[in-house]
Amino acid sequence: MRVVKEDPHRINRKIQADPIRVVGENVEPGVRSLREALTMAEELGLDLVEISPKADPPVCKIIDYKKFLYEQKKKQKEIKSKAQKVVIKEIRFGPQTDEHDYEFKKKHAEKFLKEGAKIKAYVFFKGRSILFKDQGQLILLRLATELEELGTVEQMPKMEGKRMIMFIAPKKAKK
Repeated sequence: MRVVKEDPHRINRKIQADPIRVVGENVEPGVRSLREALTMAEELGLDLVEISPKADPPVCKIIDYKKFLYEQKKKQKEIKSKAQKVVIKEIRFGPQTDEHDYEFKKKHAEKFLKEGAKIKAYVFFKGRSILFKDQGQLILLRLATELEELGTVEQMPKMEGKRMIMFIAPKKAKK
């Protein structure tokens, strides 16, 4: 079974509106009857494409439809490639993380922020260590203040189950 994909635009004989506003290259813009517009398109060897069906009267353009679709696809691809993809890197601490481990993880956080990634820093509480919530919060706030030049805090430390989580986003580079 073959699935036929529906065209996103009405073209040539599929256009139902009458009269229509005709535009296009080498065409005198204006309101014309559907039959007149179709004849003009045939004479130029092009297609009549309904661009904006909700307008009053609907706007139709005389163009090469395959080329038009190709251009649209190309524009969509370009827009998609320009969109930034957000990368989130996680850094895990314990409530009793010692100084050396803290510095080591902070260096990684600096590297991630310079690369443009967001950081999800969290303190994981195991068993009874949940009693040291204030120590966990101190670690995260210290990290935030030490990374102030490279990133901004998106979400202050917040408990979620056995984790205290904080998000840091990289600062935009000045142009």
